Amino acid sequence: MRFGILGPLDVRTDDGTPLDPGGPRPRALLSLLLLDAGHPVSTQRLIEGLYGAEAPAGAANALQSQISRLRRRLAPHAEIEAVAAGYRLAAPSDSVDAHRFEQLSRDGRAALAAGDHTRAAMLLREALALWRGPALPDLPDAHADTMRLAELGLAAAADRIEADLALGGGPELVPELRALLAEHPLSERLYGQLMRALHAGGRPAEALGVYEQARRTLADELGADPSPELAALHLELLRGGGSERQRLPVQLTRFVGRESELDRIASLLAQGTRLVTLTGPGGAGKTRLAIEAAGQHAGVCFVELAPLTDGAQIPYAVLTALGVREGLRTPATDSTDRLLAALEDRELLLVLDNCEHLVEEAARTVSLLLGTCPGVRVLATSRESLQITGEVLVPVPPLPPEPAERLFLDRARAVRPGFEAHARVPGICAALDGLPLAIELAAARLRTLTPDELADRLDDRFRLLSRGDRSKAPRHRTLRAVVEWSWDLLDEEEQELARRLTVFSGGATLEAVEAICGLPYPEDVLASLVEKSFLEVSAGRYRMLETIRAFAAEGLEGAGDVGAAADPRPARGPTPTAPLKTAHASYFLRLAEEAEPHLRGGGQLAWLDRLAAEQGNLDAALRYLMHRDTHRALRLMGPLSWFWRLRGVHGERVATARELLGEVGDAPPPGLEEEYVLCVINALSGTGDEPELVARAAAVLHAYRGPLRLPYILVMWAVATGPWPDTEAHALALAGDSRWARALLDVGLGFRTQFEGRPAEAEQYFSRALAGFRVTGDRWGQANCLDPLGMCAHARGDSERALELLDEGLSYTRELAAPEETADLLRTRATVLMHKGDTTAAAAHFEEAMALARGAGLPDKAAAARRGLGDAARLSGDTARARVHYENALQECAANWFSVGETVRCLLGLGRTAAAEGDTDEALDWFRQAAELAVEGPGDLELADTAEALASTAGSPERAAVLLGAATGLRGGRIENNPDVAPVEAKARANLSPEAFEQSFEQGRKLRSAAISER
Repeated sequence: MRFGILGPLDVRTDDGTPLDPGGPRPRALLSLLLLDAGHPVSTQRLIEGLYGAEAPAGAANALQSQISRLRRRLAPHAEIEAVAAGYRLAAPSDSVDAHRFEQLSRDGRAALAAGDHTRAAMLLREALALWRGPALPDLPDAHADTMRLAELGLAAAADRIEADLALGGGPELVPELRALLAEHPLSERLYGQLMRALHAGGRPAEALGVYEQARRTLADELGADPSPELAALHLELLRGGGSERQRLPVQLTRFVGRESELDRIASLLAQGTRLVTLTGPGGAGKTRLAIEAAGQHAGVCFVELAPLTDGAQIPYAVLTALGVREGLRTPATDSTDRLLAALEDRELLLVLDNCEHLVEEAARTVSLLLGTCPGVRVLATSRESLQITGEVLVPVPPLPPEPAERLFLDRARAVRPGFEAHARVPGICAALDGLPLAIELAAARLRTLTPDELADRLDDRFRLLSRGDRSKAPRHRTLRAVVEWSWDLLDEEEQELARRLTVFSGGATLEAVEAICGLPYPEDVLASLVEKSFLEVSAGRYRMLETIRAFAAEGLEGAGDVGAAADPRPARGPTPTAPLKTAHASYFLRLAEEAEPHLRGGGQLAWLDRLAAEQGNLDAALRYLMHRDTHRALRLMGPLSWFWRLRGVHGERVATARELLGEVGDAPPPGLEEEYVLCVINALSGTGDEPELVARAAAVLHAYRGPLRLPYILVMWAVATGPWPDTEAHALALAGDSRWARALLDVGLGFRTQFEGRPAEAEQYFSRALAGFRVTGDRWGQANCLDPLGMCAHARGDSERALELLDEGLSYTRELAAPEETADLLRTRATVLMHKGDTTAAAAHFEEAMALARGAGLPDKAAAARRGLGDAARLSGDTARARVHYENALQECAANWFSVGETVRCLLGLGRTAAAEGDTDEALDWFRQAAELAVEGPGDLELADTAEALASTAGSPERAAVLLGAATGLRGGRIENNPDVAPVEAKARANLSPEAFEQSFEQGRKLRSAAISER
């Protein structure tokens, strides 16, 4: 949760939903606890805070009642714990705005002391933004705390003003300083800052007048003179001193992000590096970053080179920026010589902005300056390096998601005050490649568009983002102008390759460029495009920003056929892009078919990574083929199906698979039966409402003789539609001689025998499957055997062996980055830990499993993890939280064949919760519902769980023993050390003779599943 006490008490859940803690007394109580969040607050302190020094009789009991009511209000989001001497709000300190404010203020002050004024200003602004009004208004008697926070707020404001002054601020700070002085007329620090701000703004007389005002106020109020520091500042201003204004453009907006780049630039300059060049694509914010970095230094000269058309003008532009003028009697001299003479003995940081269009001439000038003027350092911005010895490059890439979204929100609030985070903002920033200029232009459109309207129009980004700041140079007013500025710097060969590279989605390897783009030996042209910031290169992959890609595609005839946003309909006639797109699709079809067998063997990891890197290209190729060549589209979907399954992204392809099925028709093309069945499996939504589609694919598979070329059909079919419907002989024929497929069938048989209550036989199948997968080297297969084998060991009471097996399985699934299998193993491991009594560690595993399942779009797996959280909470005594988890898990269960078991366990959890709270009638009602549903499950395991639950509420020890025996019979064995079952069995044994217990237990073992459901 998030709590606010810097203003009216504000309580919000993690998703931003406000929560009302109640009337004045609960609000005061919560405010007291929040002042020491995470730490004990004594009962005496709470009573005094609520009732004052003269507390009424019964105040302690009243406090307990208030605590109870407040607990109910905050549950399940926050917890108030009773401790030895009082109470503690179990919330991290940084969830309270006052504590976050204090930490940010301390960090800002430390940055100010270290001379990092930009970071100081950023941190202090963030701290001050937390204030929404006077602190603790819901706690009127907390004068000491209120005064302390107010003083800290004033100190933070003054520190932030100090940082702004150091960064070249001046006149814009005057109104704020005058307002602060009106509230704090005895603050000498504020008087000094106001004097400096006025002097920096060219108002020295007013600055001196402020000193006189300070002197009179201090004398009248305190009978004291100004401090020596304020008097020294006054004397300096009288003498015409004061710090020299830096020659840097004043920025009108807040600087957001780029902390790591700022730190790197500062470190390089501090280490004596004399030439630092900021490189990156147009609109990345190189100029703004250079200004912010230069603002940390004294003696700065900023030179804008973009308006120049001739490199010979560069020395003169620098002289002009330095304020060096030719006099009437000055002999004519070469401008370069005059520049060298002017800077020969000076200490100066020279900022040369936009060098790319005059890069050779800029490089010559900089080389001369560095060789002749030892006190000069150069900070340059360019879309390509100057290539001078000693040059250090600082790439300025697009902003990562978090700072990009902060920038968007900051600029959006400037045009739409009060604008809050919106679900479409991350997508907008991603679509704009994190380019600051594009983000700022997009945010400005919120004057007239909603976030949804803005996001939906970004396909036409160059038209949409065509209104910029009129005060800026034309090349920075629109997104198109920014990209055109770079495009015009490319030669014809570079432009042609750039156009062809738009066929790729998500980047390309050199091999792919060479094979598809029809340009032999493209290395040099690619290198040139990288140097000019038109391409990014990383780990051997060349990537074009989507904004640049959209621009380059406009120059390619038939551009609507290019890229991820391509029109899926076939073009009316041949276009020059058609051969390019066909070559692209053919290349990635060959890649997918080459990868397929490796995804089931020892080369699994390398090929998974390779396909993951090409996922955008593979998807684009599939979209292209889907409406032009359905046979090849099916051929591509076939091998991709297992890749999607391993990486947990198969759910995202439902719409694509359905669209392809619509193109293919009701029958598979000859020779593509397997690919057709996989397409059907991919098209299933998991809601169970596609019986005709399932029947169609089942008929194809039933008639197919095998052996399978793509044997993972067996597991994908089982997961999507339920246990294998055909005979075991047919399954073996489909598997053929493939060791991998035979191991897979053993896994299926293991689960079948497990469901049928034959655990020893199931363990043999899983062990044989594990041996087979170890031979193939398939990590996925091994992990899927180690999970049930771990549970087999756990059922025997060997928890340590179970954890060893599960940890080995987790090592494989994490290598594979397979979210579904990792979630499964984490849930199993959590169950083992929970049965060992470690509910805290178990809950952490369940939380991680739930996050993985949700991220992969697997509601049933998320429901199972949430149900596990309910079990952990219930076993640790928190029945209220357990009930919430079980109810939420029930809502998340999807309507498919394997949701039955999970729904049964949720119902049993609710029943056990009611029993723990003493409501046996409610517990029995839940257990009966579970029993009615359990008969619909794939086996008898759900009925076994139900029988054990019913035993906990049995009316007699004999009946409890019968039900426990029935559970053992249905499951084919016992689960040792089950914390829900062990106490029930111990109680029944204690109330029966050994002979009577065994007789009842054996009677239960012989019961049929129908009899259990009736009970």
